[in-house]
Amino acid sequence: MPNNLKLVSHGLCPFVQRVAIVLLEKSIAFERETIDLTNKPEWFLAISPSGKVPLLIVSEGEENQTVLFESFPICEFVEDEYRQVSLHPAEPLKRAKHRAWMEFATAAMGDAWGMINSPDKEGFVHKASELRGKLIKLDSALIAGSYFEGAEFSMVDVVMAPIFRFFEVLNSSAQNIVLDGLPRVEAWRQSLMTRPSVRQAVSADYSENLRQFLIGKSAFVVSDFPA
Repeated sequence: MPNNLKLVSHGLCPFVQRVAIVLLEKSIAFERETIDLTNKPEWFLAISPSGKVPLLIVSEGEENQTVLFESFPICEFVEDEYRQVSLHPAEPLKRAKHRAWMEFATAAMGDAWGMINSPDKEGFVHKASELRGKLIKLDSALIAGSYFEGAEFSMVDVVMAPIFRFFEVLNSSAQNIVLDGLPRVEAWRQSLMTRPSVRQAVSADYSENLRQFLIGKSAFVVSDFPA
């Protein structure tokens, strides 16, 4: 089993959060190195095929290192290698269904990112509507309980948690556009935001840092949203 893991991160990257949540859920010790994506270090560019985070550097001795990139493959490696806690269903059919919803949630991530970064109300409302449409479909798939699969925390929850975290920068009027009439999704969001692994996947000042980032981009979401 690998004896050293380093997660190369950026403080606001939602895809990094996925990996951090999985590692924390399984109580796996790991080192975290945060880089500035506007000034990428040469060592990072040399080992990252896409120039993106996350990377997971897996060391199996002083001279044996493997660099994994892209959040889904990294999470799958951690799930397969560290079996003390399982985040995928055991049944192949249900596991495949979960993986399909994970892909669906990644599309929702695009809508959510577009929503919070939109420079104007029109773009914000359009992306919020797209996200809401996906959440309606997720709402119909939810099983009674705190998480996607009811009482069991799964990889679908891992993928959705960073999306729901974006709501921390939305005021109530903006949240209502997305969540009004979806009490089960809202309850799911609240459950995820209180789970220790989700909370610990980001720094304590994440929300303020995200807000400042969006202010710097003149994003509509941080303006006074009309009631």
